[in-house]
Amino acid sequence: MIIYVNPMSRGELDRVRDVPESGLGTMRTERGNLPLDRLDVQAAISGLVARTEVTAEFVNTHDAALEATYVFPLPDRAAVVGMTMTADDRTVTAELRERGAAREQYDQAIAAGQRASIAEEERPDVFTMRAGNILPGERIVVRLRLVGPMPFEDDAATFRFPLVVAPRYIPGGALPGPYSGEGQATDTDAVPDASRISPPVLLPGFPNPLRLSIGVTVDPAGLELGEVRSSLHTVSEQDGTLRIAPGERADRDFVLRLAYAPGGQTAVAVPDDEGDEGTYQVVVLPPAGEATPRPKDVVLLLDRSGSMGGWKMVAARRAAARVIDTLTTADRFAVLTFDHYVEQPEGLAAGLSEATDRNRYRAVEHLARADARGGTDLLAPLTTGLGLLADSTGRDRVLVLVTDGQVGNEDQIVHDVTPLIGSTRLHTIGIDRAVNAGFLGRLAALGAGRAELVESEDRLDTAMEHIHRRIGAPLVTGLTLIGEGFTPVEGTRTPLRLPGLYPGVPLVVTGRYSGTATGTVTVTGTTRDDQAFRTTVAVQQRAEPAITKQWARARLRDLEDAYTAGDYSLEQQVVDTSLRFGVLCRFTAYVAVDERVVNQGGKVQRVTQPVEMPSGWESPAPVAAGMFLASAAASPFPDPAGAMPPPPPMFAPPAPAPGGPAPSGPSYMPSGPPPSGPSYAPVSADTSSAPGGSGVSAKKAGVWLGLTEADDAADSGGPMFGGPSPAQRPRGGMARSAPVRGFARARSRDQASGGVPIGDVRALATVEAGRLRDAADQPAYERRDLLDDLVSRLTVLLTPLTGDEFGPLHDLLTFLGGDATVDEKWSTAVQVLTDFGSGTPEPTAKPFWKR
Repeated sequence: MIIYVNPMSRGELDRVRDVPESGLGTMRTERGNLPLDRLDVQAAISGLVARTEVTAEFVNTHDAALEATYVFPLPDRAAVVGMTMTADDRTVTAELRERGAAREQYDQAIAAGQRASIAEEERPDVFTMRAGNILPGERIVVRLRLVGPMPFEDDAATFRFPLVVAPRYIPGGALPGPYSGEGQATDTDAVPDASRISPPVLLPGFPNPLRLSIGVTVDPAGLELGEVRSSLHTVSEQDGTLRIAPGERADRDFVLRLAYAPGGQTAVAVPDDEGDEGTYQVVVLPPAGEATPRPKDVVLLLDRSGSMGGWKMVAARRAAARVIDTLTTADRFAVLTFDHYVEQPEGLAAGLSEATDRNRYRAVEHLARADARGGTDLLAPLTTGLGLLADSTGRDRVLVLVTDGQVGNEDQIVHDVTPLIGSTRLHTIGIDRAVNAGFLGRLAALGAGRAELVESEDRLDTAMEHIHRRIGAPLVTGLTLIGEGFTPVEGTRTPLRLPGLYPGVPLVVTGRYSGTATGTVTVTGTTRDDQAFRTTVAVQQRAEPAITKQWARARLRDLEDAYTAGDYSLEQQVVDTSLRFGVLCRFTAYVAVDERVVNQGGKVQRVTQPVEMPSGWESPAPVAAGMFLASAAASPFPDPAGAMPPPPPMFAPPAPAPGGPAPSGPSYMPSGPPPSGPSYAPVSADTSSAPGGSGVSAKKAGVWLGLTEADDAADSGGPMFGGPSPAQRPRGGMARSAPVRGFARARSRDQASGGVPIGDVRALATVEAGRLRDAADQPAYERRDLLDDLVSRLTVLLTPLTGDEFGPLHDLLTFLGGDATVDEKWSTAVQVLTDFGSGTPEPTAKPFWKR
């Protein structure tokens, strides 16, 4: 087995400090160091399935009982299927319960003096673990079991295990009342659970805070295994297990790529232990040949926020320039760079520009000048970019987002952009060694696009080659799946919206079935040249519970995204699915309680485990690094060295003088006036509600400085920027705007459930009818694609709109999903949309499509 390891660049070597056993930001005290002593990851890869056990060992070196909190990442597609807690030679198996009930059980156990632990999901790839009543000198071991698929393309599978939760930009206004978690960011109206996803971050110079070990065994499971490569860690093979070198830090993702020979098409059925239901998985390969691409409208969004500094900014500029270079003169494009301020290249029109040599040169020149600054306000550029593509007709619509995805308002973004995506294919390129993969995957799924993760510059060329192929037209569209011999259960398929078939990428579909586990699965579609595509695969019955767990995890993700988009009626279905299949989700939690009372009275000291600064992030100088300071404020124990008061954090604007006006112009700039050249307005013109605006604390920008109360008071005689000191911060409880088991809700229930004025829907219907009339002379296959685009947009728009006044559009959707000819669907859609847009009442006699 050959392992390739990328050496560090000169720039990376220069950032490695030779430091003694302590440094600025250390949490070492006279009574010992941090509670998390060891993190062990053991993965067993079998074919394209990875089974992983994560072990966290907490040690109390202090003289008081502890409650330790650890915020950590996991692979976003992996299912957490089990948990145990071991202490004093006793092992307790955790129970998966509804989140509110699990928290209540945990809190009662801690108050009663019993050992207990709980694991909760905050985001698809961010989790929280708490372990309480750890006695002095005691060690508690918590183990999580995971199972998940490995993405496969171009004859290679990828095993990625994240190791650090990177700091995220937190927009919105600070919420009153107790915080929902133990983190460093203030809960806001945009991110009500910000304090649950913002662990304190260690500054450079801190000694390695934990013992990290990773081991991976590989069983090809009948596939032909080629090279195995590690891109970010030094890996060696010991007795058949791949292991990282001792002393590695948990500051970047662990990535293995395994080359496999191409496999065949498969259809697998896994019966349940009881009943007549089961889970199926279908893998379909694309046909040979290349597609003839249609003209494209492409919008490129480049994140230039502060977290993108260093190699990430260099790689992002290269990636963006590669996208521009692949365009032809038949295409149109727009380039937007953003932090909290959205800009476009000088000399280009405000909308889409023809992809001439001159225009492409101007765009690449603008990208070359982009540098890292400011905060990651992602919602504004996404809505702007989707708006630019809204009127594209007869062309492929593509939006490419290049970012690290480090934002905390994922739910707000998903909620707000879902009705805007329509038929736009949204691709995400995540550039980071600790990328927010779960969020970027959700965006790509909503846009039926692709998510590429780039953890090093060496990986960039391969990733961009994949994106270039995805920007072109798929080989097969309009896919349908038909089971013969068994019955797929309606509404359980994932992905819900079948993507097209692209070169080199197999289609993987899972779902539930009823009846016997025999028969065939037929997949049909239409090639770009309007030829029929059809492939039939025989179903094989297997006893592989991992397939069922993987389906459950994917199904939960689909339900959670639909909930976030406004369908709050799905909450109980999410809970029921999670409990039935034993897979953790955001509405459930694993809780383990030892029945013995070991700490009479249940009095504990709380401490939150700080995490590493992600590798490759350009850290500010120590004096300017306040936002990442993990000082005594993050721990109940004194820090002998104390903490120095920092200036305003690098991701937040300068604070206004007491009683003075808000800073003018874009605030995340080092100095000087707003950027020159054509630009869009700043993210928020209302400085009273924007980060850094008048009367708003810097914590509103998603930053908690981790200062002592004395340090806070050093600024204008009170808490830093008007925020409460750590000692004043209330603790415990859930986010105020959500019930215990609910998501962080950025909007009120009425707003989020689809309170769209009917006038706006009528206006949209008028636009859609005009688009169809304009394309009436297109060939049948082109009109079929346009109707598919229309169905996708209407489906998203109408999901929360259930009133009788929207009945004609719901009926139209049903009709367009039927077996009528393209001409019948086309003429009916034009008529219904025109009548609805003009407000013409539906006639008493039902049209033929409703009879």
